[in-house]
Amino acid sequence: MRDRLVDSGYAAGWAVLKLLPEPVVRRLGDQVADSTWRRQGRGVRQLEKNLARVRPQASPAELRELSRAGMRSYLRYWMESFRLPVWNDRMIADRIRVEGIEHLVAAMDAGKGAVIALPHMGNWDLAGAWVVRHLGFTFTTVAERLKPESLFDRFVAYREGLGMEVLALTGSDVSVFGTLARRLRAGKLICLVGDRDLSAAGLPVQFFGETTRMPAGPAALAQQTGAALLPVSLWYDGPVMGARIHPPVAVPQGLGRQEAKAAMTQSMADIWAADIAEHPQDWHMLQRFWLADLPAAAPGGPTEAAGSSAPVAPADPAEPTAPAAGAGGGAA
Repeated sequence: MRDRLVDSGYAAGWAVLKLLPEPVVRRLGDQVADSTWRRQGRGVRQLEKNLARVRPQASPAELRELSRAGMRSYLRYWMESFRLPVWNDRMIADRIRVEGIEHLVAAMDAGKGAVIALPHMGNWDLAGAWVVRHLGFTFTTVAERLKPESLFDRFVAYREGLGMEVLALTGSDVSVFGTLARRLRAGKLICLVGDRDLSAAGLPVQFFGETTRMPAGPAALAQQTGAALLPVSLWYDGPVMGARIHPPVAVPQGLGRQEAKAAMTQSMADIWAADIAEHPQDWHMLQRFWLADLPAAAPGGPTEAAGSSAPVAPADPAEPTAPAAGAGGGAA
């Protein structure tokens, strides 16, 4: 019953919200965000705990206001996503401003492909639609397969409708890592959300002075295929979304493969931390993120899966995510 209700809720969002005037949708998003924020459920409390690491000097009252802005930013993502399928090219172009386009264009012109890696910021679907429609680059991404299956199918259809190729992280005979590597060797683009992997497969990094784990996949793919690894950050700036494409993260010389992956992942973490510090309200991290926040685990380390989420407000059951190195059977 719960699965059917969740599926019906998302279906209604896509069916109804795209028909309403935009000011009405914005107000509705803010109302839902504020109501969720006032209830201070598990996700909001965790968001505030995460933001306290980003803004350690903030008072409790300042953190509360920052978390309110964070919830409004998170619901803005959802309201935009429900309406995105009916936005035309001009509407998409008017809603995003991109810095560093030259880094992506140069990487694609080199013919070795590119890995765009993003944290949970802004609206990655809007950024993806802009890449497809205005730069002409189709790309491949990976989505977690969570229940209900019908809802996962809706998200796949939604993102495919925006021009993306979507691979299921699990539940398929397809080698995810191998398929991504083949796309890169063909000079294609892949886009992955890569700031959270609390499983044992994640690589330890320092982030705002504490240890967490991030996926090895983006660095491993760049290392194995020669593709450019481009960290990207997204944030809201009034009516538009800002996007920053950073210069490529180079594969360090003189290090072993594992050490090089770790160094590249730490470099991405440092870049994202700087951008998150500028726009903390647009980092949509309502889940446990640092290892210190995890419950006591059995020997072998944290076991919480990357991208797992508490049922807070809307939670994306088909979240784009970065596979661990070797996921799905390894590179082909």
